[in-house]
Amino acid sequence: MALIVQKFGGTSVGSADRIKNVARRVAKWRTAGYQVVVVPSAMAGETNRLIALAREIQPSPDPRELDVVAATGEQVTIGLLAMALQGLGVAARSYTGPQVRVLTDSAFTKARIMTIDEERLRADLETGIVPVVAGFQGVDTGGNITTLGRGGSDTSAVALAAALKADECQIFTDVDGVYTTDPRIVPEARRLRSITFEEMLEMASLGSKVLQIRSVEFAGKYRVRLRVLSSLTAPGDTDRRGSRLRHADHL
Repeated sequence: MALIVQKFGGTSVGSADRIKNVARRVAKWRTAGYQVVVVPSAMAGETNRLIALAREIQPSPDPRELDVVAATGEQVTIGLLAMALQGLGVAARSYTGPQVRVLTDSAFTKARIMTIDEERLRADLETGIVPVVAGFQGVDTGGNITTLGRGGSDTSAVALAAALKADECQIFTDVDGVYTTDPRIVPEARRLRSITFEEMLEMASLGSKVLQIRSVEFAGKYRVRLRVLSSLTAPGDTDRRGSRLRHADHL
């Protein structure tokens, strides 16, 4: 049975209706016979709201405490998404980064993943449960909550795919793949069916916001199969489109 890690960004889970749409999409993959691990971001705008709230209390927030606050956005999303899946009859269980044991260094607000203990996730998958894992967060050796920096949920998903040796990591966004330029600004933009990791790294370094640069580096290093898809279309055949990232030596 193929294993897929699916990451959904903030716009994909930006409302109750969109969370239900994500749940329907995940349910279709489960019905098709796949094992699925889901990694959602916080709801759109929530992390900014939490950081602004922290700055109202402390103009230059203590990094450790800021991570405690910022990490709560994903905790809300995983609980809601697990409920939405259960409402569709899909067994699901939510996990924070510390519960999974996503071990990071202690660089608060910009931590790097060191190891992931995937044992609990594998046990769930073997019994038909869909694990819903908070992106963007982990825990250091001292038990402190850490966050991975902006766009960190992409890195969380790729790292989980690498640890689980997943068949593919799918990054769902509000566009249906990687384009030559932003299709929301330039209507003539063309979707790329495939792009090398090296090309994607160059695009990310020049400001492309489709994928967080550290996640692309991670996927390239651990040879994770990566695809960018849209979560705003109806679940179905469009999930098999998008843009595939590949190594230059695998044309």
